[in-house]
Amino acid sequence: MRKWRDGDGTLTVVGREAGAPGPGVRGVPLRIAASYRARTRGLLGRDGIDGALMLTPCGCVHTFRMRFAIDVAYLDRKFTVLAVRTMKPGRLGLPRLRARHVVEAEAGAMERWGVRPGVRVELRAVGTSWGRPGPP
Repeated sequence: MRKWRDGDGTLTVVGREAGAPGPGVRGVPLRIAASYRARTRGLLGRDGIDGALMLTPCGCVHTFRMRFAIDVAYLDRKFTVLAVRTMKPGRLGLPRLRARHVVEAEAGAMERWGVRPGVRVELRAVGTSWGRPGPP
């Protein structure tokens, strides 16, 4: 099992549902929050976000003390989207038992990117080959 670190990366939607319009979105800026301190801080105190924030490990989020509505995508170990929810400020999300990672973005972003249940995403940390297929 890989160990994630705080930092930057990219999110790419690679596996799309049958019948979903358009190709996958590529290169959404991603901020990775893997340490306890970074996960606790999350999006608190911000007025918005360009791109997305990945919390790992994480199975449940809240929007207490947040200033804007967010989209939340729950991912399993293989980065398959289990559920996508839009949360208004001051809400507590239900825990997802199989979720290992959570991706947060401004409300409406997940729909624009084509992130929906059953879709697989690729997360790549800057300076690593994580999220890319290994050599044959």
